[in-house]
Amino acid sequence: MKTSLSRRQILSRGLAASAGVSFSALLPDRRAQADIKNYESTDGTAKGVIFIFMPGGMCHQETFDPKPFAPLEYRGPMGSVQTSLSGVRINETWKQTAQIMDKIAVCRSMTHGEAAHERGTHNMFCGYRPSPILNFPSMGSVIAHEYEPRNNLPQYVCIPNQPNTFAGTGYLSKAYAPFNLGSDPASNSFKVRDLTLPSGVDDARFNRRRKVLGLVNEQFVANESSDSLDAVDTFYERAYGMISAPAARDAFDLNKEDAKLRDEYGRNAAGARLLLARRLVEAGSRFVTVTYGSWDMHTNIANGINAQVPAFDQAFARLIRDLDDRGMLDSTMVCIASEFGRSPKINASAGRDHWPKVSSVVLAGGGIKRGLVHGSSDSTASEPNENPLSVEDWATTIYDRIGIVADKELMAPGDRPVEIVNGGKVRKELLA
Repeated sequence: MKTSLSRRQILSRGLAASAGVSFSALLPDRRAQADIKNYESTDGTAKGVIFIFMPGGMCHQETFDPKPFAPLEYRGPMGSVQTSLSGVRINETWKQTAQIMDKIAVCRSMTHGEAAHERGTHNMFCGYRPSPILNFPSMGSVIAHEYEPRNNLPQYVCIPNQPNTFAGTGYLSKAYAPFNLGSDPASNSFKVRDLTLPSGVDDARFNRRRKVLGLVNEQFVANESSDSLDAVDTFYERAYGMISAPAARDAFDLNKEDAKLRDEYGRNAAGARLLLARRLVEAGSRFVTVTYGSWDMHTNIANGINAQVPAFDQAFARLIRDLDDRGMLDSTMVCIASEFGRSPKINASAGRDHWPKVSSVVLAGGGIKRGLVHGSSDSTASEPNENPLSVEDWATTIYDRIGIVADKELMAPGDRPVEIVNGGKVRKELLA
């Protein structure tokens, strides 16, 4: 006689009652496609991507595209500093980044037409303009869809958490949702939820309960027919793998790092988040999103920049050097992006307003040319002057570096084929 409880209910209750472990964050609604793909490509240079998102609209003038010779109302209240590239200057607060400009590429001609935070954010995470009829997946979810996991690590991780709805799965299955930490790694009490066994549950007890659940699985497989059962099994196995594999657990543990290196990154939000991102990519995660700061600076932009940049400048420069020292920079792409730039003219509140016509993004590693300034804005940082970079080209180039052909079609609801990116091209001038 069949039980009135579903297989999923028994699995969930068995885990909660016998092991005390919640997989809710790790496996959000994982009842989905069973045909997990292995899309390992030999064409990609990058093994992983660290995508650093600056929410709010990071001003290009006070970061990577200063205009020291523009009139004061366009130049703004801050100065600039010479970088390791001859004749190239960036904002004065980015002193350590200035020293590693020969290792990175700055694109000063990113452009799109979305001036609202939500729509601009959608562009940068999905490589598409928002659509009223289709929810597009983020780059992290597409990469998780195209590749098998490595070393029991989640494919797509958000530090500290998924920054917005557009960083999610879109029309893809929830199987490809990001893994969220649940807390900030800079906190003294930082602990990744659902990753450690609770007090009183050791590995032996956990494995005994796992065997019991295996018997339950066998009973349901014998009596039920469902295309999603194999998928459920896959996701539970991945959860077991993370919990039971010491190397997977250790990847999240900043205490495994040398104290001196942690000091060099900075014992703050910027330092902890970027150091953890490096550890995760090194251990096997493929796409790690780091969200940092608040960049919606409509008022007193000088104070805003002075509050946000120094800690990040220290951590970012150390990340690039760290990756290079470990021989990882050529196989790890690092990106800095925001949803748009800021208006060319300082407003009445000493700030800058939304401006999608032109902004700056940073690319480094993963086969990107070192010491490159790509494109330019005009004399007042109002619009692209040379080599404009579209959102589609930006996303297509990132996909290319990790070995994914961006015009490949995925299946949206209704068996509708949709290209990963529509109309983009690889910007070969950015490549090493």
